[in-house]
Amino acid sequence: MIKAVIFDMDGVIIDSEAVYLEKIWKFGVKKNPDLQLEQLYPMVGASREDCWTVCSRAIGYGDDWERVRKEFSEEDSRTGGIDYRAIFRTEIPGILKQLQDRGYKLAVASSTELALVKRVMEENGIIDYFEVLVSGEQFTRSKPDPEIYQYTAGKLGVTPSECLAVEDSTFGVTAGHRAGMKVAALKDERFRFDQSLADYHMDSLNEIIEILKGLEA
Repeated sequence: MIKAVIFDMDGVIIDSEAVYLEKIWKFGVKKNPDLQLEQLYPMVGASREDCWTVCSRAIGYGDDWERVRKEFSEEDSRTGGIDYRAIFRTEIPGILKQLQDRGYKLAVASSTELALVKRVMEENGIIDYFEVLVSGEQFTRSKPDPEIYQYTAGKLGVTPSECLAVEDSTFGVTAGHRAGMKVAALKDERFRFDQSLADYHMDSLNEIIEILKGLEA
């Protein structure tokens, strides 16, 4: 029986991945004019170190991911950040309300740093729905390692088998599956995700409710 629903953030709660990649590509192409956007696709859903290592190698910095991240952050702070309300999936509050009314425990398990996870939840007025917010920076290895999901289940007081993970990326789907959870993947054809390990494939997040009704039957 499913007792908890755990949401990824980027690509699920906010449609951020294309925005992030475009900003990073514009930064990276100044270092490497031959840089193709597709070379950055493996950044999506990865831990901070893995993500920026992809970028570092793509622009010719080798494995010096901290240098790349620092340079990008400095430039991004000068040019302006992201409006997280503009890329918020507007169906989310209604879904969270229904899940809460049906008695499900709710959490976010994101590879993104915890301060930004909290900011996104607060700016979009949904932080109070979640019992737990968890970040990949809390672990040595984030997604696709299952630890982030196993830890989040424990914080909610449930077993992984009692959780539905809502994901999109290859790394996220793999992490939820390895943790022993049911996984519902939001379809996204833009980044060549492998969602084959997901139990459910959704065209819309609104399908979460019907998936859970089916699991309750």
